[in-house]
Amino acid sequence: MKNIPFVPLPLERALRIARPFIGVSQRVIKLFPDLKTKLAQANIKINAREYLSLALFSGFFWFLITFCLLFPLNILKILPSILVTLFVPVSMFALAFLYIILYPSLIVTRRVRQLDKNLLFALKHLLIQVKSGVTLFDGMVSVSRGDYGLVSKEFGKCTKNISTGTPEVDAINDMAIKNPSLYFRRILWQLANSMKAGADIGDSLNALVENLSNEQRVEIRRYGSQLNPLALMYMMFTVIIPSLGITFLFIVSSFAGLSIPVDMFYILLFVLIVFQVLFIGLIKSRRPAFEV
Repeated sequence: MKNIPFVPLPLERALRIARPFIGVSQRVIKLFPDLKTKLAQANIKINAREYLSLALFSGFFWFLITFCLLFPLNILKILPSILVTLFVPVSMFALAFLYIILYPSLIVTRRVRQLDKNLLFALKHLLIQVKSGVTLFDGMVSVSRGDYGLVSKEFGKCTKNISTGTPEVDAINDMAIKNPSLYFRRILWQLANSMKAGADIGDSLNALVENLSNEQRVEIRRYGSQLNPLALMYMMFTVIIPSLGITFLFIVSSFAGLSIPVDMFYILLFVLIVFQVLFIGLIKSRRPAFEV
């Protein structure tokens, strides 16, 4: 498996070094009940306890490195306060730990977006094949050879299982269970149920194409309606509240005769940058991956 971002060493070596953290991870693993499922869906072949210990080790590593770099600057009076010397390492620990914990979800989200992007076109391809008199198996083989990204790969695995003797219904159900995309799973289950009931596969596929197309149109409209509130929230938290907050601090400090530490402004700038990056990622993650 490829290395995980923020893990400072090759994965196998990092897992060995992170073993002392397994005791701590065993105690806090209940806080992450879906970590095991996410690791399986992301095809990360590490158990949840070892993965959590890896996150703790990586967070501690970046905390130690950052602190060792900043502490001499504080001794030399380059950094005017111990506040920055402690705040930045703690932030690095939290950033590394949370990123590694959320990394499987990120991989799953990317897979879902890639699947949903080509799902409708692959389904239309399969519908055309079945309507033209081709068997469902041959239609799935045709889709697996098409340029539909992960959808083609999933159908390729399914047809391979069928070729080795697995019944079509069982192979389709197995593909649905291991698939992270809700749309894809629902379509596969409906297709398998139609095969069990002896219904016409062409009519079932035609209904699935219509339903999926309508649902994707609704998702696109919903995303458009969410942009205005998100833009308003962005203006509030990145422009209006910081500006009014700094002005209010100056006014209060002038009346109370207090001085505002310069470090406060650096911390505020750091928080604003992190918030903007996270907010842009939020908007991007909400954008529908498909096109109708």
